[in-house]
Amino acid sequence: MIALIRYTFATALHTQRYLAPVLVFTALMGVLTVNGSGPLPPAYASSAGALFVGSTWLTIALMSLDDAPQRAIVVVSSGRSLKVLLAAIGTALTSCLVLMVFGLFFPLWVGDYEVVTAVDLLLGLEAQLTCALVGIAIGVLCSRLVFRRQGYALVAALALVMVTLFVKGMPPVNRLFNLMATTPDSAKLLAPTGGMLAIAAVILAGFTAVTQYIVSHKE
Repeated sequence: MIALIRYTFATALHTQRYLAPVLVFTALMGVLTVNGSGPLPPAYASSAGALFVGSTWLTIALMSLDDAPQRAIVVVSSGRSLKVLLAAIGTALTSCLVLMVFGLFFPLWVGDYEVVTAVDLLLGLEAQLTCALVGIAIGVLCSRLVFRRQGYALVAALALVMVTLFVKGMPPVNRLFNLMATTPDSAKLLAPTGGMLAIAAVILAGFTAVTQYIVSHKE
């Protein structure tokens, strides 16, 4: 598995397909968090939203690195298509963990927050990880493995992102944002945010299982 993740990282670096989603993430961070002040939860909700969009795009890019003949070679070499799928997800998650560090500290650098506690930082990590998991899940389901035509994949991804972001009260993303926008106390948000994180993990597992089922029948 480690070798597959290293291969995916190397291919992504060589093709530079990571650039667009990473640039979108940093641009959203600049727009949404510059000159922030007051309680930190709304700022970290913005960071999580930026990572949600970036992780979705990044995962779609990572899942589409190899064309069909090259993917067949990788699957045969690894022994199972599931290992290749999990390696791409592991690469996306590792990349998001790196971006989370930026999302955690950039608002503190460009904003005016007088008191920053360990609870605030933990909340920021929970929120970003929740959105990263959901973004990766959408990226997996809307990848070239499921949709052969990129136009259909793009429409499906946009639809899922819009529904997840804007359907009022829908867990985990919209519900998480509503909680963080209306509750300034980070300590009170840790438990419900942990619940949203658990839901996000279930969504990723479910979308991964659906994708693998489709791939196994196609291949």
